[in-house]
Amino acid sequence: MEELIYFGILLLAVLGASIGSLYFARRSDVVARALIPDVASVGRETLVNVRVGVRTAVPTAPGWWIDTIPKGLSGSAEGIFPALGSGLRGNERVVELSYPVRGEKRGVHYLGPLSVRSTDPFGLARRSNVFGQRTAVTVAPAMVDLPPLIDYAGAAGGTLHTTTHQLGQGADNLVARPYVPGDSMRRIHWRATAHRDALMVRQEEQESTPEASVVIDRSALRWGAEAMSAPGEDPGFEAAVVACVSVVARLVHDGYAVDVLDTDGTVLVERIDGGDMTEVDVMLAQFATLIARRDDTLARLPRLFGGVFTGPIILIVGRFDLADAEAVAPVAQHSSLPLVFAVAPVGDALERAAFSGWHIGVIDPGADLAVAWSSAVGRGTNHALV
Repeated sequence: MEELIYFGILLLAVLGASIGSLYFARRSDVVARALIPDVASVGRETLVNVRVGVRTAVPTAPGWWIDTIPKGLSGSAEGIFPALGSGLRGNERVVELSYPVRGEKRGVHYLGPLSVRSTDPFGLARRSNVFGQRTAVTVAPAMVDLPPLIDYAGAAGGTLHTTTHQLGQGADNLVARPYVPGDSMRRIHWRATAHRDALMVRQEEQESTPEASVVIDRSALRWGAEAMSAPGEDPGFEAAVVACVSVVARLVHDGYAVDVLDTDGTVLVERIDGGDMTEVDVMLAQFATLIARRDDTLARLPRLFGGVFTGPIILIVGRFDLADAEAVAPVAQHSSLPLVFAVAPVGDALERAAFSGWHIGVIDPGADLAVAWSSAVGRGTNHALV
């Protein structure tokens, strides 16, 4: 009988030691996550690196870790948590974990918390530690690579170009002036430079930077109610956002200085200079949280371009009817390449817009945007009614 009592006490001691090892052996103070790249994108993978700071007084057995992935992301975030040696001095040990995630829905989502499931060395007890630190992940809209405006480089304001105004019949009659820092090397007048033994540039040669405007109509009346609630909820609005950022990226790459506007003139992104793809990345991060708004201001669009003639104007709308086509008709006369994309055109509205001078295209959430872009840009326009 005494032997059984001693054996029972021993079992209780072992069980207590097992439980105690789980509660006192491992403690985490810091969980930090870093993403590569910093901003995720819909449809692309991002690597998540997790650093876990662990303090342990006694050796610990391997465990199993799981990081919580929100609905806006997908992936598998789990694996073996390594065993740790004794740290009697209480020094922090850093455990590094990593896993890929894929962007599924535009917006700001939160990774975490991280949980680690531990088992004592005897396999008698199990404990899960949940570390509450969470990390915000910005998921930018997808960006489609669109074909360049090759056929419209001159007529539409094209890539950076130079125009020459000659005073006589030949280049010899061009007026030259001394070179100043900032002048393009293409403007150097080599004959005048050789004659004066100093760098000279052509005065009559003027460099111009082509401009373009991309306008997205965010009026909730033209989208589903979900477009106002949160990013990524309305498929039509998401297709419009993808079209917007893709068109901006294409124009910037082609050398245009691009303004990104709402139909009421609100600047959605500061002007992006031609060739500045870094600012395009900044725009993508800003568009991660773009949603629809209540006011309907499409009819005000002609006021934004009245009295000027500019390069391409790309208008992206949701629902688009005949009244809308009539309202935006004057804008086409102020652009070298007016183009309207509609997600949900009504009746003959796009055909009426084409008759006013617009190039027209339909954005289908399930179709290839590059094909729609090529078709719209390459489609001729009709003359407006007088």
